[in-house]
Amino acid sequence: WSGHPVCRKRYHFIIRSCDNGINSYENKSCPSRVVSGDHDDDDVHDVEEWEYSQFEDNTHLLHGVVHSNGYGHLLTVNGRTLLSVRKVTVMDVSKKYGMEYRLLHAITRGHSWYGNWGYEFGSGSYALTQDAYKRAVDNLSTMPLSPLLFQGRKTRTRLQNIIAFYQSLSCSELSTLKDLFSFLLRLITESHRTSMPKTSKMSDSSTNVLCAWTRNDVESLQQAMIKVLMATAPGSNWVTRRGLKGVMSKAASPELLDYCLKHLRGNLATNGKVVEARCNPNSSDIEFRLQPLSSVPNESSLYSNCPSEEHIKGDLKFLFDSLLHPETMLTYRPQATRECVIDSATKLLDCKQFVKDYKPYAYNPFAICVWCHLELSDQPKDDPVPPPELIVLPLNATIGDLKSEATNAFEDVYAMFKRFQVEHLLDYGSVEDNITLKLLVGTTGSIQVKGRCPSKHGLNRYRLERGTDNWTVDCTCGAKDDDGERMLACDICGVWQHTRCAGIDNADAIPAKFICMRCANSLHKKSTSIPNSGMEARKFSQLDTCRGAIGSNGPGFTTALTVG
Repeated sequence: WSGHPVCRKRYHFIIRSCDNGINSYENKSCPSRVVSGDHDDDDVHDVEEWEYSQFEDNTHLLHGVVHSNGYGHLLTVNGRTLLSVRKVTVMDVSKKYGMEYRLLHAITRGHSWYGNWGYEFGSGSYALTQDAYKRAVDNLSTMPLSPLLFQGRKTRTRLQNIIAFYQSLSCSELSTLKDLFSFLLRLITESHRTSMPKTSKMSDSSTNVLCAWTRNDVESLQQAMIKVLMATAPGSNWVTRRGLKGVMSKAASPELLDYCLKHLRGNLATNGKVVEARCNPNSSDIEFRLQPLSSVPNESSLYSNCPSEEHIKGDLKFLFDSLLHPETMLTYRPQATRECVIDSATKLLDCKQFVKDYKPYAYNPFAICVWCHLELSDQPKDDPVPPPELIVLPLNATIGDLKSEATNAFEDVYAMFKRFQVEHLLDYGSVEDNITLKLLVGTTGSIQVKGRCPSKHGLNRYRLERGTDNWTVDCTCGAKDDDGERMLACDICGVWQHTRCAGIDNADAIPAKFICMRCANSLHKKSTSIPNSGMEARKFSQLDTCRGAIGSNGPGFTTALTVG
């Protein structure tokens, strides 16, 4: 809301954590302190400092600020929230398991985590639009996994092993990035729940497969697999899932083999031993062996065929870094697919601003509710106008009542509207103040008023929330205003642009001198048109370089410029 006038008041809504309340302050500052009506100046000063320090504390369960015009920002949320104002913005920089959650959640759910509570795309950095955001989500969510698994005669990579491993664990097909990451997140969620031991493992398993195979088909194939494990029992060797499936490849269809391998763990052998399974972190494959039933830690673990929670989180982080994050993404083919993923993931990471619009508004049926739009008679045309204010009046209110209430409303909300006065209504011609308002707008509607602020120029510093400093943003990405990303200004024309768009990495320092591409091209043309431009060259020869040196064919003019 940087284009709104500065409001007179800002209301901070803070829900503190259990150990961060006012009582904790009193206990820490003075354990024996007695609260009374008498406080010395030092006590008052300490309390005020503590109160102001709460605004910078990011450990609160919730911290929101609402301007007196009804527009607000959600600054911190470590839980759920329910706010009833006009519009609230939030900057999503949340992380989960060490990953940017706005990227991970957008792929698996189609929107940011805040979208679960009605927050929608507000504005994107680098001039990104809502359509670009949606296309990026669709591109990543629907990207197939099959090109990543094709290796020809090459040795399988760790990335391919992990993808194939989780495909083997899933009862449904994992064919896209959305399927893969959704499955891993679901496994992590399920790992938190306490699993109950199953009393009839086979009856539970058969409910999923009776339409394709009989109970005898499954049992006979699993017993054949157990015989293979018994042949390796003397050395207590582990047998990989891939190796066991290869040995049994001619005994049944691939689908039945996959199903039996998923439910092989916990089956009893004829020698009284039980099938144990583990996930090998080095090969990312399930391995089986037989061991005595008494050595199994607990019965419920027999029926869990999934790796540990920490193992899944590690694989999730590896897949996120390898497949999604633009800065750590592995090189894989086809190159066009990889470039599309990098472009789409970068756009999702660049979209941090989300907004919730609280509507429809509930109107009082026994009153006149009018949205009052303001136009200042002495305001420049390029100045942003304040948002409309809702004026609630009795059913018998007159035009004069509307003017009076509108004057009070804008004067109370905005600091620059001191001694503001509504002069007349627009679009209604000359109407007397004693005319009933209901005859013009009914019980609900909107109306535009025009007014004057005599002391406006003395309070001009409150004209905009972002401040009154004038700057020009004209970046190659299309941005025309400050979007919160790092920028730098040209030393010649003073126009601002993103450092990233100028070829400067975010990890690099901003150069001491910078010339944009337009000014650099202008200097280049000027140097080629002047026969002797040595002085001109020496003037700019010390400027840093971002995208390489720009040379000139002019005599004696060879310079390196920082260009955008």
